[in-house]
Amino acid sequence: MNTEWVFNLYVFVLATFVGYQVISRVPPLLHTPLMSGTNAISGISLVASLIAAGSSHFLSQVLGFVAVTCASINVVGGFLITDRMLRMFRRKPEPAARPTLEGGKAS
Repeated sequence: MNTEWVFNLYVFVLATFVGYQVISRVPPLLHTPLMSGTNAISGISLVASLIAAGSSHFLSQVLGFVAVTCASINVVGGFLITDRMLRMFRRKPEPAARPTLEGGKAS
């Protein structure tokens, strides 16, 4: 095996392990705010995957297409979750007064 390939595999496995450990230790209350911050990172990876998809190599085009799809799903999902979180903090509108019958009580 090529030593460069082994080194890249080692870095990938190590990054996967460290990423899992970091994310698993985040309290559930912070997951939603962190999601809005990761949208910027997903946007960067979306640009990089578009560049890979525009390559002249067939394998790079296929992997770039898969990366564009995954990054797009991640960005859209992150914005939907952030929007849902922000809607939780909006004030609910005051209920309108119920109309009463003339001379009667409101039921």
